[in-house]
Amino acid sequence: MSLDPLHLAEGVLAGQRRALARAITLIESTRPDHREAAEALLHRLLPHAGRSVRIGITGVPGAGKSTFIEAFGLHVVDKGHRLAVLAVDPSSPRTGGSILGDKTRMEELSRDERAFIRPSPSGCTLGGVARRTREAMLVCEAAGYDVIVVETVGVGQSETAVADMVDMFLLLLVPGGGDELQGIKKGIVELADAIIVNKADGDLAQAAARAARDYKNALHLLTPANAAWTVPVLTCSALEHAGIEQVWQSVGTYRDTMGKVGAFSERRSAQARAWMWNEVAETLMQTLKDDPKVAQLLPALERDVATGNTAPGRAARQLVATFRHHLESALA
Repeated sequence: MSLDPLHLAEGVLAGQRRALARAITLIESTRPDHREAAEALLHRLLPHAGRSVRIGITGVPGAGKSTFIEAFGLHVVDKGHRLAVLAVDPSSPRTGGSILGDKTRMEELSRDERAFIRPSPSGCTLGGVARRTREAMLVCEAAGYDVIVVETVGVGQSETAVADMVDMFLLLLVPGGGDELQGIKKGIVELADAIIVNKADGDLAQAAARAARDYKNALHLLTPANAAWTVPVLTCSALEHAGIEQVWQSVGTYRDTMGKVGAFSERRSAQARAWMWNEVAETLMQTLKDDPKVAQLLPALERDVATGNTAPGRAARQLVATFRHHLESALA
């Protein structure tokens, strides 16, 4: 892989898909030399990013996220836009790679030259969102993609991470309502900027309409995130491509509404600050683990914690104290 940030940046800005793929691979690498090159690359691309609409999509298991994203994506590119899908897949506990790391779930969309699909392993990041998804999003924007979709794992983890990096957060649900409504995490519903009941076709059409009414009534019990925006509850059939235009119109209405009250730019500014502090935390954690004194002490402490001989809190404080002492000695 070429590590020349200037060469990669030129390829990305020219819209070369191969350069884009290589740039994201570089960004996802954890090698120190790759991280340095990735930061230089992002520095060059940052002035050309930020001009897209960023959409996060999550949903309950079986909601048909991939089918919906393909139908939505095909609709968006037919409207004259360029679409990038960053599909965060579950990580293999053995290899750390993507379990679903292919494009077979969005076969038609993956063949469209106006779309770019990139599956990435979620790793250990909270919410099933790869740590470098934010950076991959910026690279895609610099490459000319004006609609970015981030698909989360959607397996019950906290989805705060994706809500903190997108402009609009869509929650995909299935027909049901009633008792099934009780099984949906309130926190995820509160994060949603729009709720979409998928599979509104065939025998499930009426059930989808009832579910939409139930979800709409339930939203009245929640405090809206912004007084200027009432969370819509829409129905669609990704299989039949029905209702997709209404979803796209909702995205446009949301962007216009939030832009008029200044909430759109405020949200991105807050996300940038949160991103910085997240990077601080990740960097400090990695620096701590890489410290030789900590690495020497860690196996014994982990063993004592696992056997119940040492409280986790006490072990953590001991590790931090060892790190600080080593750092202070090095600076003395």
